[in-house]
Amino acid sequence: MKVVVTGGAGFIGSNLAEELSKKHDVIIIDNLSTGRMENLDEIIDKANFIKGSITDQELLRKAFAGADTVFHQAAMPSVQRSIDDPIASNEANVDGTLNVLVAARDCGVGKVVYASSSSVYGDTPTLPKKEDMMPNPKSPYAVSKLAGEYYCRVFSEVYGLSTACLRYFNVYGPRQDPQSQYSAVIPIFVTKILAGEPPIILGDGTQTRDFTFVKDVVTANILAMESEAEGVFNIACGHRVSLNELAANIMEIADTRLDSIYDKPRLGDIKDSLADISSARNEMGYEPSFDLNSGLEETIKWFRRNQIQERKLHAL
Repeated sequence: MKVVVTGGAGFIGSNLAEELSKKHDVIIIDNLSTGRMENLDEIIDKANFIKGSITDQELLRKAFAGADTVFHQAAMPSVQRSIDDPIASNEANVDGTLNVLVAARDCGVGKVVYASSSSVYGDTPTLPKKEDMMPNPKSPYAVSKLAGEYYCRVFSEVYGLSTACLRYFNVYGPRQDPQSQYSAVIPIFVTKILAGEPPIILGDGTQTRDFTFVKDVVTANILAMESEAEGVFNIACGHRVSLNELAANIMEIADTRLDSIYDKPRLGDIKDSLADISSARNEMGYEPSFDLNSGLEETIKWFRRNQIQERKLHAL
């Protein structure tokens, strides 16, 4: 099939594009604002890369022509970044998603699989989070992701465009960038611990997350394409761990012992997160293959290899 991955040079998008390229013709759209070309090294000869933005309707129409599925991964990520710049977050995540849906509708695309976020649930105390719970977004990023879900539903109901919205829970794994000030917690912890530096925990470390390995997210996207599942689905591991436990697990795998440093909590962050994944399991056959330790082992292995390669380049 012909498939399109918006944001395909990013962390999740590149992992997804690589797996899709094994069986399908893949077109990648990315403006490289957060994505990186080196993420595509393994597939650049197999996939068709288009440098451009999802705000460009003409570009989208050309790329989507004849496409069976569009995987809409492109977004301005990060809760904190959306708090710092809510207008840019809205333009990328809301206007951009609307552009994708309009182009998909006009080009006769079979299905749009949309990358949503667990942040739409907010800080409601009820656990686990279920898709029929009332959303309670606490950041512009969460609002933008929820707006994208609503647009997907409306385009399904009004225009007959098949859509599936996947609410990702704290995705981690190879290719996740630890350098940005908006980076997620696992790549920051891993790079610090591998460098012999103590991890910095924002808050008291008792906050919990349902961490999801990127390969399970890739599997969920492909299942969403191959199945008739439509609507909203939690994509997670289905287990939660505290940040204190996370830091301890990473140190154990890395065979090092460090005392964590604690700092003030980050604005907009939630206290606890845990997903009910029964809907994805029942409707598309999703079943996570990686628990936290097995996912962390692969992640740490990748970061170690990447650090060795960077040291060699610097030595040249």
